[in-house]
Amino acid sequence: MDPERRVLLAIFLAFLVLYVWQALFVKPAPKPGAAGTATTTSVPATAGGRSSAGMPAAPGKPAAAAITLPSATAATPSPPGAAALVGETTERDVRVETSDVIAVFTNRGARLKSWRLKRYLDRDKHPQELVDTEVQSQPLPFSLRTPDDRVTTTVNDAVYAVSGAPSGVSASPFDLRFEYSDNAGVQVVKQFHFDPGSFIVTFRATVNDGTRAVTPEIVWGPAVGDVVEVSRYTKKAEGLLFTNGKVQRLQTKDIAKQSAYDGDFKYAGVDDNYFMTAALFVGPAKISFQPVAIPPPADSKDPPRDLMAFAIEPRAADTPVKFFIGPKDFDVLTSIDAGAHEENVVVQAIDFGMFTILVRPLLWSLKRVNTYVGNYGWSIIILTILINGVMFPLRHKSVVSMRKMQEIQPEVKAIQDRYAKFKTTDPAKQKMNQELMALYKDRGVNPASGCVPMLLTMPVLFAMWSMLSTAIELRGAPFVGWIHDLTSHDPLYITPVIMGASQLWQQRLTPNTGADPAQQKMMMFMPIIFTAMFLWLPAGVAIYYAVSNLWGIGQQYLTNYMIGPPKIRHVRPPGERQLKKKE
Repeated sequence: MDPERRVLLAIFLAFLVLYVWQALFVKPAPKPGAAGTATTTSVPATAGGRSSAGMPAAPGKPAAAAITLPSATAATPSPPGAAALVGETTERDVRVETSDVIAVFTNRGARLKSWRLKRYLDRDKHPQELVDTEVQSQPLPFSLRTPDDRVTTTVNDAVYAVSGAPSGVSASPFDLRFEYSDNAGVQVVKQFHFDPGSFIVTFRATVNDGTRAVTPEIVWGPAVGDVVEVSRYTKKAEGLLFTNGKVQRLQTKDIAKQSAYDGDFKYAGVDDNYFMTAALFVGPAKISFQPVAIPPPADSKDPPRDLMAFAIEPRAADTPVKFFIGPKDFDVLTSIDAGAHEENVVVQAIDFGMFTILVRPLLWSLKRVNTYVGNYGWSIIILTILINGVMFPLRHKSVVSMRKMQEIQPEVKAIQDRYAKFKTTDPAKQKMNQELMALYKDRGVNPASGCVPMLLTMPVLFAMWSMLSTAIELRGAPFVGWIHDLTSHDPLYITPVIMGASQLWQQRLTPNTGADPAQQKMMMFMPIIFTAMFLWLPAGVAIYYAVSNLWGIGQQYLTNYMIGPPKIRHVRPPGERQLKKKE
């Protein structure tokens, strides 16, 4: 098989392996309530219609497995004589709003009930919610857990006194303070510091049991679970750790083997494709994870949502912890690194893959183009044209080399036919290779020059794939007409069909360098495979590949015009050659 066909076949097989792996070997999310290696605990409801974890018992929500982070013993009630000294008598919500975030706290347990991002919308065009409200048995964010179950129950069920809540949208930093104490000796202060224009809240918890200071574990229930589109290509929520200078991503199977991690962490939490909830610049701490599966509504065909809960236990009491609850936007995360005098730390939470060094300038270029165009769909098209323009010389050289191979193909086949009767292990077979190399040298053809230039373009191709699949800027960005979100699949499947048809057209234009009929049929079958794959891929990716194919078709016609028709050298049969020689 000639080198060009080997390269194309390798690319085809790589995509085919990825597709088959996703289709056959990626296990579906576990059903709620399924047995697992992680500890599961059923949380009883209190008289107030709220679980001891603090979630309201709302009817009509889909049932989910009652899974909490590992707990050593069942909760024990507070002493019957305990009475609040500092606190409030009525449970209520506390709403705070900045330029980027709308947050709702409850004074029962001084915990977070809702965290909505104003500039990022969900499928219903509402501000994106990053606190899951469907799992009634899970702890709310900023719940606390202590070694004493009596203290744990008290700090999470008590009704706190609230101070510092601003009215309206706050444009300056402020502290939201919750305080509680009782005559049993439990004293708790929870303080949340907000910086407007940021997705960061700094949390400090001070817990005392009598005269003894307690170092609590900060518990966050199911974190992030973007549902713009749920498909096999949607990245599930994963555990996220940054330690020893690198990112560690934890899937459900990893948590089943090890759910708790000790170390010195730059950040730790949970992320999905576009959002992240994580404690930043934690330092020495213990981090625990627990996967949670949420079933879809009864009338939905969506698969279960895979979320993940986590908890963090700082090594020192009364330690402030910064929590980032927001988008994995490159500029936002870069600004956090700059503010903390770190370089390339938090920004690594964006999983750009192995071609990060190319993805980042491509993302910068896409955003730069969009500042002038104002539509990310057209920006993808313009950037694709610019990239292909830069790679024009490489592709032109590849086509010219393939044309030369096509011209000498009859002579190559004649040499191969003369040695067809010899086995591969026969020493006489080596003479065929020597004749072929002599022919290539005589005609000035390098067999590798057709595929090497194409290989040089592969990193850019895969980098564009990665960028278009992870850039949050494309989330919810419309293109034209029927495409309302470039990160969701084309609802009418028009762009995948254009991509497949253009790929078929491009293959028919490619010079035939002598592949056997079976290989040619396989290559012609590739557009069908790719079309099937692209039906459910993000529309932005399909647009990029379709435009690249159309550019390739135009370049092929231009190259053919520049170099003219092929000059095929026909080889006469041996008897005819001898007669001609005598004449």
